[in-house]
Amino acid sequence: MKKWNPDGPNMVFHADNLPVLAALPSAAFQMIYIDPPFNTGKVQMRKNVKTVRSPEGARTGFKGLNYETVRGQITAYNDAFADYWQFLTPRLEHAWRLLKPSGTLYLHLDFREVHYAKVLLDALFGRECFLNEIIWAYDYGGRSKKKWPAKHDNILVYVKDPKQYYFDASEVDREPYMAPGLVSAEKVARGKLPTDVWWHTIVSPTGKEKTGYATQKPEGILRRMVAASSQPKDWVLDFFAGSGTTGAVAAKLDRRFVLIDENPQAIEIIEKRLQKIAASFRKVSALPPKRQTLPGSL
Repeated sequence: MKKWNPDGPNMVFHADNLPVLAALPSAAFQMIYIDPPFNTGKVQMRKNVKTVRSPEGARTGFKGLNYETVRGQITAYNDAFADYWQFLTPRLEHAWRLLKPSGTLYLHLDFREVHYAKVLLDALFGRECFLNEIIWAYDYGGRSKKKWPAKHDNILVYVKDPKQYYFDASEVDREPYMAPGLVSAEKVARGKLPTDVWWHTIVSPTGKEKTGYATQKPEGILRRMVAASSQPKDWVLDFFAGSGTTGAVAAKLDRRFVLIDENPQAIEIIEKRLQKIAASFRKVSALPPKRQTLPGSL
């Protein structure tokens, strides 16, 4: 492909990620975050609804005013694959190739597949390149009475080279001490560094971050990864971009990004989201199946 241009525009690809990954140059990205489908065997769906004031509305609210519920766009994606790892393995192989020697991969999964992913990535990267398993814990949704309710996701962290990977803990947001009386006032004011267990709420159904996209991840957890594992002007890649959280965080932290998703609803949400934060980017339609070069230089 054409020579990699580190000063090129941010890119959003509406395409199958595999041919795009094959066309990207090796060792171009400082950080890769991916949140692939979890192989739940279901179609993940979120219905966007809102309540508006209406004289004909069937619901009575504040001060006796009438309201009606209006259904909005439904976003969904297929989360069932006949052979999940046949699908994901070649994409992870490209992830290894695309990382810079100082780079880091964050693979976001849940309990269904994370154990298989650990074995695969140990073979692909090397066991010595395993850095962390981050547990993102949250407290939302139903609670099964037949088992311990699952309220966490798993994020596997691998580095390209354990002798030269980049990690800056000083750039990470800090947390309150759980027992502030046991530490000095100075430490209480500063807060403590997060561990590999992150307590962070999901995206609020009524919050400013909400895009309506199924399984949208909060900016807070992406901010920690991007801040710790990359520097300003570094390139960040997310090839299961979804609602575009990685791009939004990268833009706010002055990183450059490439996002890839084949879901037209995802691309529509990403465009609207990035335009709101004034991040310049170039949208590219799907590459032809045999095309191995990208239009222009990145």
